[in-house]
Amino acid sequence: MKKVLILGAGMVVKPIVTYLLDKGFEVTVATRTKSKADAMIGNHPNGKAIAWTVDDDASLNKMIKANDLTVSLLPWTYHIGVAKHCIAHKKNMVTTSYVKPEMKALDSQAKEAGIIILNELGLDPGIDHMSAMRIIDTVHSKGGQIEEFYSICGALPAVEAADNPFRYKFSWSPKGVVMAGNNDGKYLRYGKISEVPTADLFKNPLKASFPKVGLLDIYPNRDSLPYAELYGIENTKTIFRGTFRHPGWCESIDAIKALKLISTDEYDFTDKTYAQMIAMLIGAEDSSDIRQKTADYLGIKKDAYALDSIQWLGLFDDTAMNRKKTSTFEITSDLMISKMELGQNERDMVVLQHVFLASYPDGKKEIIKSSMLDFGTLATDTAIARTVALPAAIGVEMILKREITETGVHIPVLPGIYNPILDRLEDMNISMVEQYGLPLSENIQ
Repeated sequence: MKKVLILGAGMVVKPIVTYLLDKGFEVTVATRTKSKADAMIGNHPNGKAIAWTVDDDASLNKMIKANDLTVSLLPWTYHIGVAKHCIAHKKNMVTTSYVKPEMKALDSQAKEAGIIILNELGLDPGIDHMSAMRIIDTVHSKGGQIEEFYSICGALPAVEAADNPFRYKFSWSPKGVVMAGNNDGKYLRYGKISEVPTADLFKNPLKASFPKVGLLDIYPNRDSLPYAELYGIENTKTIFRGTFRHPGWCESIDAIKALKLISTDEYDFTDKTYAQMIAMLIGAEDSSDIRQKTADYLGIKKDAYALDSIQWLGLFDDTAMNRKKTSTFEITSDLMISKMELGQNERDMVVLQHVFLASYPDGKKEIIKSSMLDFGTLATDTAIARTVALPAAIGVEMILKREITETGVHIPVLPGIYNPILDRLEDMNISMVEQYGLPLSENIQ
């Protein structure tokens, strides 16, 4: 029986544990909070939970050596250490995280060890890569080329659950969601490269109407440019990877960022209220009429929507924070988590869409759309957990069955990897709806 080690037991882990146990693998889940792993495994005879923390490198080394494959679902900063142990013991590895330069640098060592380190095998990144490549390869097989490409994804509350001013609830790593708001953006559009500093990330979002959801905002997702080469569309005039949000999020987070409320810089907040913290950040003498002072600082009207969001969160309250030296990121994200968790029976959803402008040698042009809408709940599995964990689970199964034989550091852009994974996801009702031959007016405007 093949043995799989899973590192981490966060909000998206349960479906991969269930899948691999059901497929007859022996699964060990190592995590700081052993009770979470125990709940995922239940009474399954092939499952085992181990209490482990990331600073215990000796135990990590032993666990990797004892298993056939390791899945790292830890924060990305820990993947390199895990990968080095996998290389040393010639054990395969899977992650759902973006490949960082430090991971790319291990490619030759992984090849020498005869193993694959398969990354970006989740939702975004993951299903987005695979479903995009399926269409790109189809267009290329007809002699066509991609002139424009948009890839946009969002993990959101379903419309009926988006009932706070931010129109957002956390269904995965809450701190990670907020921290991602500090990213920069970079993309190519109409032949021009745009670099978006973090201060402007949520300004002037694009908009798109998604079937059964409605109007959504779109802001840039990190650096889109490397994907032109990875996808084999180096001559495209547009490559834009973005994130979907319900209207309200971008406007609200833009103001929060302008107030330095998700900064990692530390301050001494001893004996301060939330309103006093805001006063300190904007240079006000005191916290009286703090909403008006904040509006003046931001150069917006007192009745602005973003200030409604900030007030709802409690950041204008004369309530003691009970904090000492910490960052505004920790304070603001903790408030958001306390008020914006997805309810047990509320639905979350994953919205993913690719939009292509393809042209062909005979002069024909078409818009192609590939779209996915998936729902879930905490009481079952959330949509984000299913769509992140199940691609990785299938990848693990394929590697252990020798259906994937590549070595080195990879992402899932090869047909031999993405086609079977997408096919198996469809069997689990996770599928992309592809539309060819749409008019040019269907492009992102």
